[in-house]
Amino acid sequence: VQLQASGGGLVQAGGSLRLSCAASGFIFHSYAIGWFRQAPGKEREGVSCFVSSDSSTYYADSVKGRFTIFSDTVENTVYLQMNSLKPEDTAVYYCATCRVTVVGTTIDIRGTRYWGEGTQVTVSS
Repeated sequence: VQLQASGGGLVQAGGSLRLSCAASGFIFHSYAIGWFRQAPGKEREGVSCFVSSDSSTYYADSVKGRFTIFSDTVENTVYLQMNSLKPEDTAVYYCATCRVTVVGTTIDIRGTRYWGEGTQVTVSS
């Protein structure tokens, strides 16, 4: 099983980037795949999760309305379109299989078994 993340880079505040997570070695619909990020000195944060079985999408409050997760089932790839980027979005971004727990209005996105290498996203002010 492999998850290969790409698409990071340096962008100015207000700009956009699209991250890609190419999956191989397993049946694409058998896992939810999402994105996580970790900034220096901070804990890893679940950013978004795509549940392919019903095309449900989940987002952390910090990125809701700015980031969009979607998939290409032909390419076995999950994308994270990031718009209106802020300096606080600067982090190493990882894709991973994920699960989501929803309690009331609180969404908790956690990584599960498989993780890809990270890709650096830097947003300058």
